[in-house]
Amino acid sequence: MNRYARQICLPEVGAEGQARLRAAHVVVIGAGGLGAPVLQYLCAAGIGSVLVVDPDRISRSNLHRQVLFREQQIGALKAVVAVDTLAALNPECDIRAMSDALDPGNVKEVVQGADIVVDCADSFAVSYMLSDHCKAAGLALITASALGLQGYVGGFCANAPSLRAVFPDLPARAATCATAGVLGPVVGTVGALQAQMVLAHLLRLQPAVMGQMVTVDLAQYRFGGFRFDGAVEPEGALFSFITADAVTPHDFAVELRDVAEAPELFAPGALRYRVAEFVNMPPIPYPGQRAVLCCRSGLRAWQAATALRQHWSGPVALVAMGEGPGDG
Repeated sequence: MNRYARQICLPEVGAEGQARLRAAHVVVIGAGGLGAPVLQYLCAAGIGSVLVVDPDRISRSNLHRQVLFREQQIGALKAVVAVDTLAALNPECDIRAMSDALDPGNVKEVVQGADIVVDCADSFAVSYMLSDHCKAAGLALITASALGLQGYVGGFCANAPSLRAVFPDLPARAATCATAGVLGPVVGTVGALQAQMVLAHLLRLQPAVMGQMVTVDLAQYRFGGFRFDGAVEPEGALFSFITADAVTPHDFAVELRDVAEAPELFAPGALRYRVAEFVNMPPIPYPGQRAVLCCRSGLRAWQAATALRQHWSGPVALVAMGEGPGDG
């Protein structure tokens, strides 16, 4: 029997829909808790080409929710292990791994040729970076987040508003799975919804998933959502992310991580400040300078940039150095 017989028999799919899935190229950023169900369902459904992007290695604390991985694989690269597992699931899919971190310098190349991009990184910096690029390139983006017993998934960009139109500002504080925890089935539920949105978009199902938000509350066993087709794009990206190697000697570079968190400055000549110093009495760059603010996740840099903007109207860029000690 045909591997895809049970979905081809659906009137929403059929032979034509299956051919669309076979012809599709999907880029999945992140092979963790969200990526695990996304990748398995997409490959099982017969997506023709999948690129898995994740620079991290498997750790024991991943295993309760990242169900692509096994105990004996601890320490191995997630993207490489994911590709091996998925190739065994469906050898008809062309599945490739990229173990380099996604950053503003390579995002264009990474998503080149994609029909849709799936954001499973659960990272502020990655989500906004992908949204900015996908909006400019006219690419569809399915992004999601899960924490504790709740989560959301939405279809952005292409012919729909961007992430910035719906979430123009970051929260004052943000927990992570490492600090606040998450139950595996919650991440699995949100990831499954992401996979469904990807398939629905490729199959051209109605109503369109672009412009649709779905919320999940598994503490109360409630699903919700809304459409945001009319969300207004902000006038220009307030704060864009750049790579550390894009910082120039002329920039007003600020390291927001303390010495214990980052013994080495992210850029030569960078000054160390705390976010609180920007809130109370911010250091002001010289006229003509660009302010470049760096932290781990991008959250503190965003907060400092927001405070700086009250006193200074020059250009601001953010650098997110990735996972490590600290809370943002």
